[in-house]
This record gives sequence, C-alpha cells and structure tokens, in this order.
Amino acid sequence: MKLPGTLLLACCAAAAVRLAPIAPGHARNSINATIFCQPVVSRGDTQYAALYDAEGYVVLARRRLGAARWEVRRTQYTGNIKDAHNGIALGVDGNGVLHMSWDHHGHPLRYVQSVRRGSLELTGKMPMTGTTESRVTYPEFFPLPDGGLLFLYRDGGSGRGNTILKRYDHRARRWSSVQELLIDGQGARNAYTNRIAIGREGAWHLSWVWRERGDASTNHDICYARSDDQGKTWRKSTGEAYRLPITVETAEVVHEVPVKSDLINTGTMALDSRGKPLIATYWRPPGAEAPQYHLVWFDGAQWRVNQVGRRNAPFQLSGGGTRSIPLSRPLVLVGRRDEVYVIFRAEDRSNGVSVAISEDPERAKWRVEDLTTESLDRWEPTHDALVWERQRKLHLFHQRVGQGEGDTWADLPPQMVSVLEWEP
Repeated sequence: MKLPGTLLLACCAAAAVRLAPIAPGHARNSINATIFCQPVVSRGDTQYAALYDAEGYVVLARRRLGAARWEVRRTQYTGNIKDAHNGIALGVDGNGVLHMSWDHHGHPLRYVQSVRRGSLELTGKMPMTGTTESRVTYPEFFPLPDGGLLFLYRDGGSGRGNTILKRYDHRARRWSSVQELLIDGQGARNAYTNRIAIGREGAWHLSWVWRERGDASTNHDICYARSDDQGKTWRKSTGEAYRLPITVETAEVVHEVPVKSDLINTGTMALDSRGKPLIATYWRPPGAEAPQYHLVWFDGAQWRVNQVGRRNAPFQLSGGGTRSIPLSRPLVLVGRRDEVYVIFRAEDRSNGVSVAISEDPERAKWRVEDLTTESLDRWEPTHDALVWERQRKLHLFHQRVGQGEGDTWADLPPQMVSVLEWEP
C-alpha cells in the first residue's frame, strides 16, 4: 500500500526538520524505538524502514531517498511485541539485498533476506552459520566498505552472556564466523556492547560496559578494543594485543565507572576525521544527584572525558527487564569539521528530539538545541548511518512510544512512524 506522501514541516529552535510519515506502529512499549534497533537503513538511493504494527506484524517500507512517498508492505512475520528487547534490525548488502533479524531476547536466530535486490518480499527463515545461534539478543548489522555486512549479537542472557561476531560475503552470498567468542562473560557477567564504529581505512572499533547480574545497577566500567585486520586479531588503544576471548580481567578499561553509578548500557560510538573513537553514554558522577551525559574519547595519546550539558533531574537505574527511563541513551555523530553532535530525548526538555553540539576541539563547550518539542515519551534515537556518512544529513526513526517498568505496557494507541530529516 502507499500512504499520502506529504512531508510535514516543523520549524524549531535549531533548524527546520521534516517528517516523512510511513505508517502507524505499535506504541504501548518502546520496541520500535530503542537505540539497539536498526529500523532505518539505505544503500545507494534507496532507503528502507521497519516497524511492528499493533498486531505484532513486521511492516517494511521503501522509498527513494528524499522522496515523500513510501511503499509499505506488511510482511508474513510477527514478533513478541510484549518485550521491548525484541526490536528489528535491518542491513543492506552490496548487492542491494535487504537482510532482517527480529524478535530476539535469548531466542533462536530469526533471520531472512529479501527475495531479490530492492524487494520488500522476504524469504523463509534461514540460519547464518548454524553455530551459536540458539540464544540471540541485540542483533545488529553493520555495513562494510566492500559491500559485506557484520552481524554482532549477544549469546546468552543479561549478566551471563558472550559477544559473537559474524560476517556476510555478498559476492559469495555466504555467512562466516569472525569470532564465535569475542568477549567472554565466563558464565558470570556479560558485555553490553556499544554500536561498532568502522573507519574509512577499515579499522573496527568496539566498546562496552560490563554487567555482573541481570540488575542494571551492576553495570560498570567502559572498555575498548580495536581490530585492523577484519576482526582476526584485536588490540587495546595502547597497541597491546588481546589474547582472545577478551575477559573482565584482560579488557582495557578506558574509564572506570563503579557499580551503582546509574551507568547505562548499549550506547553508541563514532569516529573523528583522524579515525579516533568517541563513545557517548551516561552515568552519575561521584557526589552528583543526577546522571549526566558524557563523551569518552581518545585524542591519540590518552582517553579523555567531558560532560555533555547539565541535568538536574535525578533518577535511579536499577532492576531487570526494560526500564521506563526519563532519559534516552545518546546517539553520537561527528560532522565534517569534527564538530560533535549528541542526539537524545530527556523528560526535563519536554521529551522531544534534542541535540547537544560541540565545535570545541577540547569538547568542553556545548550548546543544546531542540529539533522538536512534542513529547515522544520513551523514544530513543536510531538513524540511517550511511546517509550521515555520505551526506552529513540526519535521518532519524521518529515515533512516540510508551514504556512500563519491567516490560509492562503503557496505555498508548498506535502512533505514526516517520523519518525525521535534519541537516545541520
């Protein structure tokens, strides 16, 4: 089906943004709009989006980049929309084939492809390599410069899991294992990885926090690893080689954050023009009442930390399951002149789409602007990474979503899903 294609124009404090509506989506929890989903991706001039509708069916959409109209298709696949962990991840390979993984929280792999280049029609479920695919959580695709895809996920449960990395060769049309056990939780903890950052020169950058149990209050420490040979070997920022798998004893801690510091898991990463990594997350500094956004970044010689803006509203991060948090996890992006953008949603800023901007090489000076002011409730930012990389335009998945504590639902009817477009 096709929906009316009018782009809704919203003039805000920072700049004009455009909303390109797609279709109504399930909104009683945050399953469509959590930061570890990948619901908006592109390849060439074609952009794809994914969402769950009110009945739990996966809905796919496609448009020419920048066009007003979307082609929308309700697929044959459903997910357990009662659990907000079970989001949808999309990737597009160098052949223009769409890949989708969805509905995971310690479940067997659910993975399909489009039947042909550019199609919204999907194949039957299939394995990747067929190994270590029985307890999948947080699946993510990452496009590689050669047209292939990386696939990162957790094998196991919260506080008791391992990090797995696989690769798709679009020429051979085949998956292989890069590391069947990259980060080992040793049966006692797990690494919550931030989104991988891939440099133009081919380096892969990975960071994470540890969690000791299922309780989010046991998150601690920010760690880092880098690979310069397509994931075969990994090293620290000092150049020291890791002996794989990485464990809590061997991991490079780039910033110490104790347990019970309201440190959020599953943040984001970016690279500056020199290929140096930046990590965006939040925690409560010692002696403070409110958690604060922070940028942890490597200047080539040492790791540095800057607070991003200032918040005064306290809350406590603890418990298992999906939490109803007044602060979204942040999305960090780097502009053409190494200016840094941190995209977020905060209850003390009306729960709209906000952006903290730093043009300071020391990343100490920030200004915060609101792209929208209408409440998105419990939305978190996810974007089309290739559009940002190629054009420095922000294409955000945009939907108001609720969220109850511990995977309960909010009283919110289906809400329109759109792509928000903004060019700094």
